[in-house]
Amino acid sequence: GARTALVNARLARKLGGRFVLRIEDTDAMRSTAEFTEAILSAMTWLNLDWDGEPIYQSQRADIHRQYIQKMVEEGKAYWCHCTPEEIEERRQKALAEGGKPKYDGRCRNLNLGPAPGAVVRFKGSEEGETGWNDLIKGPVVFSNAELDDLIILKSDGMPTYNLAVVVDDMTMGITHIIRGDDHVNNTPRQILLYQALGGELPQFAHVPMILGADKTRLSKRHGATSVMAYKEMGYLPQALVNYLARLGWSHGDQEIFSLEEMKELFDLAHVGRSAGDLKPEKPKWPHSHYTQETPLNELAELAWTYLDTRGCRNTEVGVVGKK
Repeated sequence: GARTALVNARLARKLGGRFVLRIEDTDAMRSTAEFTEAILSAMTWLNLDWDGEPIYQSQRADIHRQYIQKMVEEGKAYWCHCTPEEIEERRQKALAEGGKPKYDGRCRNLNLGPAPGAVVRFKGSEEGETGWNDLIKGPVVFSNAELDDLIILKSDGMPTYNLAVVVDDMTMGITHIIRGDDHVNNTPRQILLYQALGGELPQFAHVPMILGADKTRLSKRHGATSVMAYKEMGYLPQALVNYLARLGWSHGDQEIFSLEEMKELFDLAHVGRSAGDLKPEKPKWPHSHYTQETPLNELAELAWTYLDTRGCRNTEVGVVGKK
């Protein structure tokens, strides 16, 4: 996530645009206060300064619902009364018969209205293809037959992620969307929503994932995988930013980049298409470089802060160095 934010920040600064921080918290079960605070703390520590105040998607739910209502009225979305149990039963049956385990469109043309437990689904195209020219991956195409009628309003009245991001991007004037390639499957669905809402398509770029040394998605078994873990270990933020900048991007043989150089030199054309491997020991070299570049008084203050967090403030400490 931090690497993706860094890519967004560098491109925004290079193009003279705005770097928007949007907390996508429509899923109340997963979007806790601790989760949000972790994002804000990491962004602040890495000096990834965004423009304006953070935008909380959950606070824009009324706007999202207005667009959903308009789509229902225009026949571009519909109420679905199928229960999760019924849908799962039909999916399992489709799988057993060699079919696709997607929603079968049972309520698609029934002209149903709101009801307890009902959801609203987007009436997507069942024919043709949906594609885009990805700024990193190149041309990407999906068959619309592979996409089901996704839910855009949940039974609890909350808009879903895919609908909310499209409405927010349209109304906030977002021109470039750079995110992890685990979102590639969401993109054709979102493009169809843009088209249904009459919105102008932004440009998409999907950054390869960062994997562990065993080529699997990051988890605790791979060691330090959160930004703030590196702060707690005593790393300088410049070191981690430099490491993340070089993870899947290069500019010749240069290894050390200032934030200003990153802004000037960065371009998506040199972002690799292959997943990067996280090596927790790699930031040590840029950390050594930035330690030598940092004035002693600044390092001393950082050291005191480091000791404070470990309850060592009252310990007798001396510093030996050159005059």
